[in-house]
Amino acid sequence: MRTLSYSVLDVFAERPLEGNPLAVFHDGRSLSGTEMQAIARETNLSETTFVLPSDDPEEDRQHGVRVRIFTTQEELPFAGHPTLGTASWLHLHHGPVRGAQEITLRLNVGPIRVSFTEKAHAIGVYATMQQNDPVFGEEQSTADVARIINLDESNFLAEYTPQSVSTGNAFCIVALRSVEALLTLAIPQKEATEWLRERKIRWFYCIAPEDAEALQAGRWRARMQFYGGEDPATGSAAGPCIAWLVKNGLVQPERSATITQGVEILRPSRITAQASLDDSRVHAVLVGGRTIPVAEGSFFLL
Repeated sequence: MRTLSYSVLDVFAERPLEGNPLAVFHDGRSLSGTEMQAIARETNLSETTFVLPSDDPEEDRQHGVRVRIFTTQEELPFAGHPTLGTASWLHLHHGPVRGAQEITLRLNVGPIRVSFTEKAHAIGVYATMQQNDPVFGEEQSTADVARIINLDESNFLAEYTPQSVSTGNAFCIVALRSVEALLTLAIPQKEATEWLRERKIRWFYCIAPEDAEALQAGRWRARMQFYGGEDPATGSAAGPCIAWLVKNGLVQPERSATITQGVEILRPSRITAQASLDDSRVHAVLVGGRTIPVAEGSFFLL
């Protein structure tokens, strides 16, 4: 019988039992991909990660720690809150990189760097990941998107067209005019999934300015409904989101914006994000937040 130690961490949380929970298995080297997928179904969280430490500690320090990410249904090349949360667990516990100011995760999408900021009297760990430079896909018809996500076109932020953007996963960024419009969101998943897959987009990421001053202050609300449920915080969408906001002039380059997500499902999450803009090229996408450890345990497998 194999005993597999794991931890549960709340990511993008300001206090325990908020944010997006993540299960991190400390050493998944004895597991097949099929077993990892089965365990992810068992934890039943948005994502579960498996650390695959090298036999050579110097390899983890110099080249990064190998990590695989699973939802309950599939393996992902990249996801935001698993990257931030797993790096934070490594920062706290993994010998070769414990206490390091910067850690690299070797994900299926490639290496992703995560840096850490010490904050006095703060709980948990605050970290920032630099995501891959954004790839802007096709703009989508507002009328089509409105029909698919079951909203009237009058709910959309005028003059800003939905668009596919990816920093590892492709999201369709949809800007609504108000939080009130966002609150009515109820995406029919079967129809939406078929429409998205035809366009090689993974999910919709719907955003709205927090209030009347939000466009100047960089305060946004977001929702991401998927698999028939809802994600409390989507770090891999926050990168495409800030890239889209900067490209469209809704957030100033290199200015930190705040994205609040998960409020409607009682898991409030706080994501900070910024991006640079040079000659119409968006780059240096940074997404940050706090991770708070909340539980530890073991799985027992034959």
